[in-house]
Amino acid sequence: MFSGETANGSGEEVEVEAPFSGRVLWAYLIVQLGVFGGLAWKYEFFLLADQVYHRLPLSDPFFPAWLQSAEVIRWAYLGSLAAIILGVVGMLPWIRCLCALAQVGCLGVMLIHQGSHNDMTFATSLWVSIWVFWFATRMDRDEPSELLRRGAFLARAIASMILLGGAVGKWTAEYWSGEVFYDIYFRERDFWVFNYLRESYDAETLRGIATWYSRKVIVVETLFGFGLWLLPPKWAAATGVAIFFSIAFFSNYLLFSVLLSMIGLSAVGFFVPKTMNDASTRGTG
Repeated sequence: MFSGETANGSGEEVEVEAPFSGRVLWAYLIVQLGVFGGLAWKYEFFLLADQVYHRLPLSDPFFPAWLQSAEVIRWAYLGSLAAIILGVVGMLPWIRCLCALAQVGCLGVMLIHQGSHNDMTFATSLWVSIWVFWFATRMDRDEPSELLRRGAFLARAIASMILLGGAVGKWTAEYWSGEVFYDIYFRERDFWVFNYLRESYDAETLRGIATWYSRKVIVVETLFGFGLWLLPPKWAAATGVAIFFSIAFFSNYLLFSVLLSMIGLSAVGFFVPKTMNDASTRGTG
């Protein structure tokens, strides 16, 4: 395609879609930066856990021997970081695709390893890395604006799934009453939001705030879990970035290890060309 303007049959000038290959690269880089940032955010904790695993090996017969190995989890974690770096600096498409595949493989191991299977960081990172692998295989094959449109749709579908999964786990009486959040966060958690609330309100009021805070979380995660994928690309991008950022910013900074990859993935919608974004709102994209 060519940039610029041309005339239609009536003699009026109409805009012709410009090439968007630069946006494709930036979308790839932003998502990879999010995955890398989330994994790196985990580094301090992982370093401590790695030392503990090597000094006090765990043994659970549910896992095969290689998924109990402290060496396996160490190299899977470091391998995922290395794959992202090589995939970003690699100039050739096949290098980018191979590194994305290695990235998915390493994080897949992390997701089922005895030492990390219960950590949501590696679940979100794996889903986003699957998106990265698909996107990397299409970057030099598909028309840029169409790839961005499809990539943004897949990104918000994954975001909806993650939000809905979080909501389903909270559809309990204990969460709806606020009991769980009150015990985890409001009672003693040393975090700026909860420190401020404890200093500003009495115990009874604080308990009521915890209830409405919990219900707000459940409603937001449920609503956008079902509906985020239906929004236009840029609206979905802004909503996804805001939700995932606010979860960590207003509850626990450590959650950025889980959510930075989702923030990067949500941002893909910002790169969809305006013409494609408008078309999707009319149901023709």
